[in-house]
Amino acid sequence: MSYIVITLSILALELLYFRIADRFNIIDKPSERGSSKDVTLRGGGIVFFFGALVYFVYSGWQYPWFIAGLTLVSVVSFWDDVRSLSPRFRLLMQFTGMLLMFYQLGMFTADRWWMIAVALVVCTGAMNIFNFMDGINGITGGYALVVLAALGYVDMRVTQFVDVRFIFITAIAVAVFCFFNFRTKAKCFAGDIGSVSVAFILLFYIGRLVLHTQDLSWFAFLAVYGVDGCLTIIHRLMLHENVSLPHRKHAYQIMANELRIPHVVVSLIYISVQGIACICFILSPRYPTFLLIVTVLVVMYILFMKKYFRLHQTGRRQIS
Repeated sequence: MSYIVITLSILALELLYFRIADRFNIIDKPSERGSSKDVTLRGGGIVFFFGALVYFVYSGWQYPWFIAGLTLVSVVSFWDDVRSLSPRFRLLMQFTGMLLMFYQLGMFTADRWWMIAVALVVCTGAMNIFNFMDGINGITGGYALVVLAALGYVDMRVTQFVDVRFIFITAIAVAVFCFFNFRTKAKCFAGDIGSVSVAFILLFYIGRLVLHTQDLSWFAFLAVYGVDGCLTIIHRLMLHENVSLPHRKHAYQIMANELRIPHVVVSLIYISVQGIACICFILSPRYPTFLLIVTVLVVMYILFMKKYFRLHQTGRRQIS
């Protein structure tokens, strides 16, 4: 099966989903978390799950436990897109999906048992940060493409840690989604199924890379989302807010809402910064480089918030 056939198959599945979403009114309305003002089809990110299924068949059923975990979190996330679920139920299913992934990664061994609890919290948290960051056109797909490009390069030129065809097919699925989402007026949004499933897939790749090299610093490939997500949570705790409630306090949200920077431009900023971070780390894949990347991003975030967060506060007071 050629990549052209795979691309056309994934595109056809996405278009079929659009018809289903339109028929059953699966739409995304303006909300506290998002920055869009238009009603748009929700769940277009289901194409990431479709891409994984295409690879699963194409490869002769590779990584079955991972696919089982991905299917679980994708189905639950899509269900949540259609009809809101209990946060506790979602979290329980995400934990279960992660445990299936960890089994695929070979972490259930006598010398790695202690990793599971820590990895479960970190990876589930990372997956939800991806969900929180999915609020403007192009950011989820574009960010994922940059990370996939970095992972593909490492797999082909540095050390083989996963079937590179899986990375290619995932990139095709993400590119198909970007065609409909990475534009001023998006045809669809990723939805929870999109942000959660692509995070799950990327965490699987990085998990294999980390275990293969015994080096945690490869998480530099997710540094921009990690810093923004973690510092925003800390910021909200400092403001005595309930971090489980929707908000618009991420840096990208302030850029899009208060500074009125076009969504596509904001997405390109995030994509470019993560791309630079990936290149820097590939050129010098060491812990000092990872720490330098994180430090620079933390400083950038703090300086940005010190200068522009007041605009968010002023806007909230005016609305009140």
